[in-house]
Amino acid sequence: MRLKRGKLATDPVAFEAFYRRHIDAVTRFLSRRVDDPHTVADLAADVFLAVFDSAHTYRPGKGSEIAWLYGVARNTLSSERRRALRESQLTYRVSGRRPLDSDDVSRLEEQIDAEQPARAAFEAMAGLPDGERAVLELVVLEQLTPSEAAMALGIRPGTAMVRLHRARKALRDLPFVMEGNPR
Repeated sequence: MRLKRGKLATDPVAFEAFYRRHIDAVTRFLSRRVDDPHTVADLAADVFLAVFDSAHTYRPGKGSEIAWLYGVARNTLSSERRRALRESQLTYRVSGRRPLDSDDVSRLEEQIDAEQPARAAFEAMAGLPDGERAVLELVVLEQLTPSEAAMALGIRPGTAMVRLHRARKALRDLPFVMEGNPR
């Protein structure tokens, strides 16, 4: 059975037969180029997903189905390598650090110390339901009014007030909870 144009995308039996006929060849193709078995397996799956999506592009008069399949595999591998390179470059950029001088360290230590109450607030709020925590964070830590918090969260102002009341009641023993923007 040979591949017929468009049949792979509409006939599961034809797709399965195509897969079984070519999975070993695709795996060998990828194994020659990639040394991680997990990546080979993932790429093989990606190749056959791409085949399923692009079966309509196969032209029997332009070459054999295995040649077309190797083209799909090559494109899939190239896309993965580009993605991995971008990820690697991003990781390098993000992880690159400049040495801190003593002034930088002192300034950061001061900032960390100054933010200790906020860290304690986040720890205390972790046990609240998401909605209550979100309103409390916006009102107490970000200094929004309850109405502004409601707008930011896409809820009604009355709902924000109820959630704020519940959150403050649950954390009433913490000094920062009753503070906030009174506007």
